[in-house]
Amino acid sequence: MRRVRAVYKQWACSDYWPIDPRSVAPPDGFPGWPGGKRFAVVLTHDVEGKRGLDQVESLMALESVRGFRSSFNFVPEGEYRVPDSLRLTLEHAGFEVGIHGLKHDGKLYSSHAEFSRRAARIQEYRRKWRVAGFRSPFMHHDLEWIHELGMEYDASTFDTDPFEPQPDGAGTIFPFWVPNSRGGGYVELPYTLVQDYNLFIVLRQRTNEIWKRKLDWLAEHGGMVLINTHPDYMSFGGKRGPDQYAADHYAEWLSYISQNYRGTFWHALPRDMARFYRSTLTGLEPIATQATDSMRRSVSAGTQYLNDNAL
Repeated sequence: MRRVRAVYKQWACSDYWPIDPRSVAPPDGFPGWPGGKRFAVVLTHDVEGKRGLDQVESLMALESVRGFRSSFNFVPEGEYRVPDSLRLTLEHAGFEVGIHGLKHDGKLYSSHAEFSRRAARIQEYRRKWRVAGFRSPFMHHDLEWIHELGMEYDASTFDTDPFEPQPDGAGTIFPFWVPNSRGGGYVELPYTLVQDYNLFIVLRQRTNEIWKRKLDWLAEHGGMVLINTHPDYMSFGGKRGPDQYAADHYAEWLSYISQNYRGTFWHALPRDMARFYRSTLTGLEPIATQATDSMRRSVSAGTQYLNDNAL
């Protein structure tokens, strides 16, 4: 049923997916990317279940040998528990750890009271794991409630994605600031490439051409290339399940970036992107508030270890 609906959606939304031409304007006063780079690249992963957890190191190795680093968002109280040793391995190898909800059950936003109850637990993990960022399961979001998490950044939104349960797009290919009433706030990092599950499992694409085409467009307009993939749905060889795709699609896309854009992009972890953007914030609050209001309305152990072991 989801696939049938997606075919219709792909046709009906072709004017603004996978590319929304209205999203190209940078924030007022945006100084450009560090080092005068043409565009930015941010890699993120959500680890939904035990199958994904078991493949984290394989994905780390795939990226490491190509010179990339990423963030892995874990579910603290889902069907798995995150070993401290894995978090340390990620950190020592230059990767980032984030939080992906509290449970992966779709109930985080069932009520404000429930959100606040879970937010208290999420904050405990934020302090224990020393993390900077958050992403909601199923990309659910209420940008006002997310303030309660005390994060430096959130990554639960997207520039355009009609296939998500809450399909409101942020309408920008840049980070933006979400202010609170006390003069603080957090940085929102919308993903700008379609998620792997939607691309390969729902839409049943046999190539990564949509990723490449969107990447080229984002580079042309100086935007933020932020992708969200899942080790749960990747196959690193052997028998592939019906809800998995070849990890080679992702590996080849990374190689495409390196070969075609070497030296022209800023490769950043999400926390570094958020901290950079926060440093540019003077005078940007009105635009950030505009984006926030629009979305509210829709709410109902080191690199050597990897080289030696993870492959």
